[in-house]
Amino acid sequence: MVLTGDAGGRCEIFAWDARTGRSRQVTDRPHGTLHCAIGPDAAIWWFDEDRDGRGVWRRQDFHGGPDRTALPGVPQGTPRGLAAAADGTVAVGLGDGDGLAVYLGRPGRPARRVLRVAGAAALAGLSADGALFAVAGPATGPGAVTVHRADGTRTERWSGRTGAVWALGFAPRTPGRRRRHGAGRDPRAAPPTSLPAPALAPPPTPGTPDGPGAPAPDAAGPYRPELLLVRRYGDGYAPATWRPGAGTETHTWCAFDTEITARWYPCGRRVLIRQDRHGRSRLFTADLDRRTLEPVPVPGGTVLDAAPRGESDVHLLWTDSATPPRLLSTAGSTLPTIGSPVGRVPGRHTELWTDGADGPVHTLLSLPGTGSDRPPPLVFLVHGGPADHDRDAYDPMVHSLVASGYAVARVNYRGSTGYGPRWRAAYRDGVGLTQVADLTAVRADLLRRGLARPGAIGLWGTSWGGYLVLLALGTRPDLWQAGVAVKPVADCALAYRAGTPALRALDEALFGGTPEQVPERYAAASPLRYAARVRAPLLVVAGTRDAKCPPGQIRAYLAALTAAGVPHEAMWLDSGHDGYLGGEHVVVLRRAMAFLGRGLRGTRPGPHEAPRPDGHGGTGSRLAGAPGDRTTGRHQERR
Repeated sequence: MVLTGDAGGRCEIFAWDARTGRSRQVTDRPHGTLHCAIGPDAAIWWFDEDRDGRGVWRRQDFHGGPDRTALPGVPQGTPRGLAAAADGTVAVGLGDGDGLAVYLGRPGRPARRVLRVAGAAALAGLSADGALFAVAGPATGPGAVTVHRADGTRTERWSGRTGAVWALGFAPRTPGRRRRHGAGRDPRAAPPTSLPAPALAPPPTPGTPDGPGAPAPDAAGPYRPELLLVRRYGDGYAPATWRPGAGTETHTWCAFDTEITARWYPCGRRVLIRQDRHGRSRLFTADLDRRTLEPVPVPGGTVLDAAPRGESDVHLLWTDSATPPRLLSTAGSTLPTIGSPVGRVPGRHTELWTDGADGPVHTLLSLPGTGSDRPPPLVFLVHGGPADHDRDAYDPMVHSLVASGYAVARVNYRGSTGYGPRWRAAYRDGVGLTQVADLTAVRADLLRRGLARPGAIGLWGTSWGGYLVLLALGTRPDLWQAGVAVKPVADCALAYRAGTPALRALDEALFGGTPEQVPERYAAASPLRYAARVRAPLLVVAGTRDAKCPPGQIRAYLAALTAAGVPHEAMWLDSGHDGYLGGEHVVVLRRAMAFLGRGLRGTRPGPHEAPRPDGHGGTGSRLAGAPGDRTTGRHQERR
């Protein structure tokens, strides 16, 4: 096994051997390492990136030794996918400015570029025979999923214009499979069209899907590539499969009402499906030939990731709001510890539903065990995305706030995933303004129930969540007493022009065009437009290297606050949008906690607290990196 774990406050790569029960640290870099994979030959791949997120894949033997460039001659880029064929051929996707480049080769040998596409795209899989690879674009775009031959020529394409489609990888090479041919495409299904591809899970080495002694893969017939997809189907989502010459089959018999992702089992036409529903997760095994769907027993809460181990075991990373993440095995296999905090989060963790214009709004609520009859101060932790959701999962910010006597509300506003396609597409009041309306409704509901203290309600968000904090402070200035916005979108048009291709595609889908085509929509949704109306104390944390929420648009917002005489604090980090250093996360956490204490409790600065600026956009600490929270993805949200 290869995994990302904590190494003295940094994310680093570790190898773990189930036979010996021992682990070892593979990487040791000053700014941490996040991306990793294990190849068919058990070699460890890790991405050697610089401070701006650009780099190359490196490779090391599972038991140690020198690191080598995995594919010599491949230029630097941002990681956009990695997949392996059973014969050792590897496909690498790299972002190279305004598009994707795909390279094919053998480890240690020069690779060749076989495809270059403009815009937002990522490598989504390589067939086990190395003959085909899949590329995923924006799920609702004209090239949601494309399949290419090894020479780069396109052989299949799905459009997402009439329904979303996501590519989840090719089936591994397995013993002969039974195939139900049926009558072809379901006439009720939306046209083939595309969830982002999951983390790399390379196909197993031939002859070893279940360990030594497994049957030879081609004993019952030749390998036939099969691509796993997820398609929007009606008011839900369903898995689908595609094979050359046979077309696409949508498995409507196991459709789900909310988002799913899936992984192939190592043998047979079986897939492990994970459903995100109402802030929690469920696992199922679907047999595509027998048309059976069986639940995989897991505790209530959230499955952050899951992978089949053989045919009778599933390894999963599980958590809930009160329990830090832990690795579990459905068969009771021994798994490595991951260095999570010990014990439970204090307080009481519950939920509530608030009536809304497009249906009830779901909130995960954590209350401190203060023993007082007086309602506690309340902090809204606002998730990003927007196509994401808050989960019944451990969050260190929830832990810190509840332990300090705050109530915490995590609202899955309209546009969030996990509540069905209609909820995800509900933008009745416009981008951002719809979500602020939901935050406002939940605030009123909590006050009505006596669960929050009037005059002591704050907001805290990161990325698109930070954007909603700024927008709420400017459009509903009388409702909030403090706000913390970490690496936010502050001006939608400026962020679009300076952002990445993937984010430009996201914005065009949200707003219905570019800033030149629909300028009034971008202006109405931009916090910059309302900066002079902000009344609550505001802390803005930004990154000088941030490509997702660029620093220029944040500087423009801070200048507008200063021009209007709005008191605020600014904290600049010498980092990008994502970061792998826990120590810097702690610095931001402490600064934000102290800031909220002054705004919601009237506390005075402590002896070790960073000094307050002059109230007109002064700069706080200048750090080497940005906070990263791999548990919930809170700092990697604006995808």
